[in-house]
Amino acid sequence: MRILLVLAHPLSESFAASVARTAREALEASGHTVDLLDLYAEDFDPRLSEAERNGYFDLPYDTSAVAGIVARLKAADGLVLVFPQWWFNFPAILKGFFDRVFAPGVAFTHDAAGGRIVPQLTNIRLLYALTTTGSPWWLVHFYMGNPVRRLLKRGIANFCSKKLVFRMISLHDMDRATQARRRAHLERIRRALAAV
Repeated sequence: MRILLVLAHPLSESFAASVARTAREALEASGHTVDLLDLYAEDFDPRLSEAERNGYFDLPYDTSAVAGIVARLKAADGLVLVFPQWWFNFPAILKGFFDRVFAPGVAFTHDAAGGRIVPQLTNIRLLYALTTTGSPWWLVHFYMGNPVRRLLKRGIANFCSKKLVFRMISLHDMDRATQARRRAHLERIRRALAAV
């Protein structure tokens, strides 16, 4: 498979960068081709422009400003996202990636009858989210209702693709994670992606 591996963290020596390296190594060791899209390193602009918003319902929608990334997404069979959760949500750069790249005509089309959207990323057969949270597991799940998982699985995955394999692997309470817990998390990711 061809995997688009999206990294959303501003620090090149972050734990997220280690997760991305581990993911890439595991996928390539299993024979997959990996296209690394480091949003910060590639200076991705997350801001939806006035022209992009004004043309949201135009047919066809103009994706020329992000055409290179759209081409990489359309060439992929799988999508692996690596990011920290900040304030129980995506980093702004990753949200902007969804806003600008997962656009009409790329990720979905509007149903001519109105209301519903029709998935267009039928090439994407798997979506993995490899993430960390500063909060403990119980707070993310019980108090907040795991909002990032809901957004990815019920929103983005279900509305943009059909019958894909979704998995989210999280390291909770990251701010207090020991080196041993971090190493164990990287090994968990390695094992999960080696099985893809």
